[in-house]
Amino acid sequence: MQFAFTNDIEGSMVKSMLGRHGVSKRLLAKIKFDGGLITVNGEEQNAIHKLHLGDVVTITTPNEPDNEFLVPDDTPLNILFEDEHYLVVEKPAGKPSITGSLHPTGAMSNAVKGYISRQNYANQTVHIITRLDRDTSGIMFFAKHRYAHALMVQHKFRDTLEKRYFALVNSEGLPDSGEIDLPIGRCDDSIIKRQVRMDGKAKTALTSFVSADRKNNLALLDITLHTGRTHQIRVHFSHLGYPLIGDDLYGGNHDLIERQALHCHHLQFLHPFTDEMVHIELDMPEDMKKLLT
Repeated sequence: MQFAFTNDIEGSMVKSMLGRHGVSKRLLAKIKFDGGLITVNGEEQNAIHKLHLGDVVTITTPNEPDNEFLVPDDTPLNILFEDEHYLVVEKPAGKPSITGSLHPTGAMSNAVKGYISRQNYANQTVHIITRLDRDTSGIMFFAKHRYAHALMVQHKFRDTLEKRYFALVNSEGLPDSGEIDLPIGRCDDSIIKRQVRMDGKAKTALTSFVSADRKNNLALLDITLHTGRTHQIRVHFSHLGYPLIGDDLYGGNHDLIERQALHCHHLQFLHPFTDEMVHIELDMPEDMKKLLT
């Protein structure tokens, strides 16, 4: 793929100017050693070439190879958004986001690998930007090449990324809206479970919510994550005495639903290549809808 940039600082080196545009040292190394190219005003140059104002630097990134350890599968994808840089898909409940050593197949990463293989895209590496717990349904966000992934990690674009979730909890005594600002860390006796803790072994976690509906003694919450801690929503509401319906790890049970009633329904982000705000919505799944009817 090719990307072009116009230099705006007299005497800047190519690598410094590219760094200001989110091109990492690692990507520059890939360009140098794996068949890429750097040109300045159409002439091939190296990364330490000094630039004049208005010089146009073009990088050609090498194609990303197939990861032989990630097994593709033919699971069909519900594609919510796709262009040459990003792919947004629906993850069903019960499907992990990524593979593990004991479960090398059946994850969303396998399904996306199968999709990009069938499409015969030049870049065959799977780049996950956002992931979901196995039993959480909803929107997952992928990059289709390493530069697109690197840009979404930068503050300029990462800070525009917003994820909102629907969750179901018992409604008794729950306010119509609120903000939960409590740090989260790993439980001392578990590698999986998290908890609110105030002893310095936790990271800042901020969650806000509004009640979108109340039926059958349940509250449907529309939740915004302001930080991205593991199990953040589940831990915060369990700590307040409102474990998610179906979340048996954090105090719920499976009387009404076989998994935690949590669904990522909204994603928005500033697109680094078009400078447009992308908004994606996904309807709530049937197993959660049934609890409100």
